[in-house]
Amino acid sequence: MKRLVLAGGGHAHVEVLRRFAADAPPDVELVLVSPHPHTPYSGMLPGLVAGRYAWADAHIDLDALAGAARARFLRTTVTAVDPAARTIRLDDGRVVGCDVLSLDTGSVPPRGTIRGADTFGIAVKPVDRFLAAWSDILAESPARTRRIAVVGGGAGGVEIALAMDARLRRLGRGVNVMLVTGPDGLLPGHAGGVRKYIEAACFRRGVQLLRGARVTACDADGLVLADGARVVADWIVWTTGAAAPPWIAASGLATDAEGFVAVDAYLRSTSHPAVFAAGDIASMVAAPRPKSGVYAVRQGPRLAENLRRVLAGQALRSYAPQSRTLALLATGDGRAIASWGRIAVAGKWVWRWKDRIDRGFMRRYVVG
Repeated sequence: MKRLVLAGGGHAHVEVLRRFAADAPPDVELVLVSPHPHTPYSGMLPGLVAGRYAWADAHIDLDALAGAARARFLRTTVTAVDPAARTIRLDDGRVVGCDVLSLDTGSVPPRGTIRGADTFGIAVKPVDRFLAAWSDILAESPARTRRIAVVGGGAGGVEIALAMDARLRRLGRGVNVMLVTGPDGLLPGHAGGVRKYIEAACFRRGVQLLRGARVTACDADGLVLADGARVVADWIVWTTGAAAPPWIAASGLATDAEGFVAVDAYLRSTSHPAVFAAGDIASMVAAPRPKSGVYAVRQGPRLAENLRRVLAGQALRSYAPQSRTLALLATGDGRAIASWGRIAVAGKWVWRWKDRIDRGFMRRYVVG
């Protein structure tokens, strides 16, 4: 009996569980390690924040999915990996051995260079902590105008800023949202048409854009910028990209320059062939891609196939990530923006399209 350990309940691993539930490989013990019985779907998070989805709409039931796949579910976190010994250490002190290990635990917020970042404000990841903080904001007195600074000008920052603004305004709350885009500007890597749509949405809604600002510190009063200026804020939300979990560096696994697990075209570690990785924690050395849930979703089927093949002693199949992806950005007000290369369109019909896609994705993981 061989043991396959899935560390993390990310988008790629939920597809592995779904496929193993439909056709379990013989003589394989499946173990899932994740601290939570549910995993959020990143594509629906802005809609959840905006109040357009219920909590259950945007979360996959890992417990049910693991049960369908006949997997042993360990509800804890990974704190260390020893790829040579083929073991992982868990937060509760247990050491679990395996024949094959797959990593899909996600990334962590890269806030280490900002003084006070770990004390003040809340990062979007881990999502459960962010949603708990968002519930606190919603529960505050409606009489006071809330000043919210969202730090990060990527798609995540844009969507969260507009979603928070839309939800609070729909509740009749006073709100002043500022999006601090940083040195890379607004939506780097996206078409100019997308930026124009977002700028128009921010102007129409009163969401302020602070471009090219470098945050150096934060405190109870808000943000401190590199030029000494201050941004007053009651709440700070960090959406500043992705960093590698610190235990990767101590594991001995080969990494890219940013510390993410380096994998080959088979989604297998370039240094340890019994270790696979997908999603934000992984970096394809021959075809690097941005940290985005859309790539993790696409990796899932090939990861499931290659895990099945390596357990059976069969040749692996390569995975080629798409060179271009469809981007769908929700603006929180029942509209969305779609872009494909240089083409960008927006409107309520785009939101309805995005909603159908996201709900269709979630239906795949409903057990029973």
